[in-house]
Amino acid sequence: MVSDDKLKEIIAQVVGEMMKEAPAAKATTKACCCCEDVSDDDLEDLTAYELNEWYQVPNAKDEAEYRRLKKVTPARLGVWHCGPREMTNTMLRFRADHAAAQDAVFNEFPKEFLEERGILELQSRCDSKDTYLTRPDLGRRLSAESAETLKGFYKKAPTVVVYATDGLSGTAIEANYDIVIPAIMNGLKAHGIEAGEPFFVRYGRVATQDEVSEVTGCDVCVCLVGERPGLATAKSMSAYLTYKGTIGMSEARRTVVSNIHNAGTPAAEAGAHIADIVKLMLENKASGTDLKF
Repeated sequence: MVSDDKLKEIIAQVVGEMMKEAPAAKATTKACCCCEDVSDDDLEDLTAYELNEWYQVPNAKDEAEYRRLKKVTPARLGVWHCGPREMTNTMLRFRADHAAAQDAVFNEFPKEFLEERGILELQSRCDSKDTYLTRPDLGRRLSAESAETLKGFYKKAPTVVVYATDGLSGTAIEANYDIVIPAIMNGLKAHGIEAGEPFFVRYGRVATQDEVSEVTGCDVCVCLVGERPGLATAKSMSAYLTYKGTIGMSEARRTVVSNIHNAGTPAAEAGAHIADIVKLMLENKASGTDLKF
């Protein structure tokens, strides 16, 4: 049996030998480093590829069918592998898309976007993004100050009110607003329908449109809201439309146009379609399940 003194001596000897070898290992590592001069510009942007146009399977057995399947969905099909693991680019793209989704939810909608376009900013009863995420009920109502501001925003009750709210993806509003708003307004004008000036509600839920309808006295209210982002896109927006909405009304009274983004329904096309639906609502005096297409 080894005595305590002998054991301490052995340990001290081993540690001493390790300390002697450490500088050599450090020097070797430094000599092998060849990435010191690599800049971000030299790295490939994996998010530049649309997922349904990213073909990773080499020499697919049925190339035509593989490409057909990829074209009809942004799902991660045919990502290939390295042994039992996914490819490095596949994992990096997954992490990049996940990060974009998180940013869309947690980032504050930029005030500069609104100021540059002269858009009125209102706010729900939520005082922060954290409150918005944890208290959906507060996101369904306007703050007292915003409700008062909205009362004096229009000189008379417009037939149609169109507004945007960040919802769960301010990124979606940034990406689609400049295209979808002109498309809606021009479509309504072509139909001879009066629409009020658009505005923005921070930390808003879909149901804020119920109070907006009551406060403004409009016939039809169109709420453009950022959808909960997924791994396919963080830029998807929806439009919810109601005819003479009231606070606490049934969800069945809402008509929705969803999946508005470049890889879904393009913003320009969606805007024209929304204008057509508004015309139909006014003619039928109904929305949601009561509206017959």
